[in-house]
Parts: sequence; C-alpha cells; structure tokens
Amino acid sequence: MTGTLFPEVTHHHARLNGITQHWVTAGEGPPVYLLHGFPETWFGWRKQIPVLAEHFTVVAPDLRGYGLTEKPVSGYDKRTMANDVIALMDHLGHDTISLVGHDRGARVASRFAKDHRDRLDRLVVIDNIPTRIVAETFDIAKARAGYWYFPFLGILDLPEALIAGKEEVFLTYFYRTWSYNPQMLSSEEIDVYVRAYREPGAIRGACADYRAAGEDIAQDTADADTLINAPTLVMWGADFEGVGKAYDVADVWRGMASDVRAVALPQCGHLCPEERPDLVNDELLSFLANGDD
Repeated sequence: MTGTLFPEVTHHHARLNGITQHWVTAGEGPPVYLLHGFPETWFGWRKQIPVLAEHFTVVAPDLRGYGLTEKPVSGYDKRTMANDVIALMDHLGHDTISLVGHDRGARVASRFAKDHRDRLDRLVVIDNIPTRIVAETFDIAKARAGYWYFPFLGILDLPEALIAGKEEVFLTYFYRTWSYNPQMLSSEEIDVYVRAYREPGAIRGACADYRAAGEDIAQDTADADTLINAPTLVMWGADFEGVGKAYDVADVWRGMASDVRAVALPQCGHLCPEERPDLVNDELLSFLANGDD
C-alpha cells in the first residue's frame, strides 16, 4: 500500500454516545464535517480532505457500524446516528458546523438538520434521495434502477451469510456499476474498502443501517412538513440510474429545504466525491466560503 493513497490526517478514537467512534481530522478554520456513505468509510473523502483543509478544520468520522467505529447491534436509526455527530461535536468543542453528507451520510445529515437546527451553519447533500421519498416511490422499475439492495440488506441474517468470504465480489459490483467510468477506482483503492468490510461486524453494521429504514421513515414522516432552514447545496451524478436518472433531484430537495442550490455533475455516477472531485471540490469551496452569509 503506497503512502500517497491516503491524505495527511490525524486519527482519533473516543467513546461518545455509547459507542467508540473513530474519526480523522486535518486543517484549521471553521469546522466542516464529512459523512460518508455505503459502501465506503471516511476514506471516501480522501480527495476532498486536503483541499478543504487549506481553509477549514475537517472532521471525517466513520459512521456507526462502519470502518473503525464500533458496530453495535442497535442504534442505526438516523436520529441516533445524528446524535453520534452531536456527541462528537461536543467532544471537539464545536458549537456549530457545516455538514456534508454523501449517500447514507446524507440521510444522517438531513436528520441532523431537522433535529439540531441551531447546531448547523450549512448543509451539503450528495447523490441522495431521502428515505421517505424512496419508500413512497419504490416499485419494480426503481428496484431495477438500483434499489434492489435496500430490501436485500434489510433481510435479517441472510445478507451476512451470503456475503461472508465474498466481500470483494460484492463491493466491487457496486464500485464498478455505480461509476460513470467503471474503472474509476483502482484495485488498490477497492482493497482499502474490502479490508474494512472484512472486519468483524462490518457487513452486519452496514445491513443494520438499511434495516433501520422503518424507523427512519417514521422519523421523516413525523416532520415531513418542516423544511430544513439552513442554506443547502445538493449535488448528484447526472449519469447515475438510481438518483439523477430516476428522480428530479432538485425538485425533491426543494421539498425538503427552503434554500437550495442544485447542481448536476456531468459524466458522474453515484460516488461523486471520488469520481468528480474537481467539480465537487469547487462547489464545496464556493458554498462553504459563504458560511457567514
């Protein structure tokens, strides 16, 4: 493994909100938290961290159940996972933050935005359709467009049994089919993820994240009429079948937040921060720099 694969970061661990959390930090300035998606870890932000660290204090945790963070059997509803972020903020002494979430991390971030409005400066969501909207629109066409794994991972025990020992095959399928350029990730980069998902409890943790869908939908339905009031940047891969080609993403998020900037990223699939870091970083720097507006 070459050292150039990883950005210069500092690794941390602490017991927060009842679990041992792992996160990395870099840079100085106003705090920006980066929440990764599935099937990734904090490593999914490696192309953003050095750029953002020139202007901000960057904090990139492994979410509950992922990476080097503890993988308990419960607590995967997005309210609890948002409270994991709050506990981390309190530990680091950050009263308010800008919050960037991709995929599953965007679900945590949007719940954070509603539950902790006074702790949020700016919100960025990347290639995500809210859980409630997915549930309301789910059909065979959506399953074929890429949402088949939502119910699959939601099945108790079976996914772990089928995936065990075949983590590389399982994960590589997503990295290749979700990318505009199927070879976007090198074998070395994929190996970083494969090793993380081979750790004890890692597949169970990811499945538990999806198994919390019922709780997440209930939480989202209860405050569906409450708009996120923080300035919100929405980005998505224009060429991903499951998001940009399946939904009017801008319209979806204008139903979620009151102040939305919507940006479709060309020649880009689902893993936007990894596939189009040039565009993602430009948009992040511009949007986050206006944090005092």
